[in-house]
Amino acid sequence: MDPRNDRIDYVEIATRDVAASKQFFANLVDWEFVDYGEDYASFHDGHIDGGFGLGEPGAGTLPVLFMEDLVSSRTRVLELGGVITKDIFSFPGGHRFEFTDPGGAGFGIWSDKHDPG
Repeated sequence: MDPRNDRIDYVEIATRDVAASKQFFANLVDWEFVDYGEDYASFHDGHIDGGFGLGEPGAGTLPVLFMEDLVSSRTRVLELGGVITKDIFSFPGGHRFEFTDPGGAGFGIWSDKHDPG
């Protein structure tokens, strides 16, 4: 089993200005960045990965869990009363979906092992 399984593996943070947030944290801490266009930059701090995405700040941080079996995880989320807010989609490095738990908290689940084809 992948050691990342069932753990928070990624944190996505909304910002009005990806370049400004990236520059701020590049000067504040020793994070490594990878740009994915003007609207998204991922970061790695040596322990956890995350990203700054264009959006409305204060909308909340999106914790993203890693689970090897994305389809089974999606089914389980629904069985437990979660609501899918963004169905399975591809991104550089894998696939993921987003959901809210029964209390309304937002999360994502991703996998580098899922093949939607």
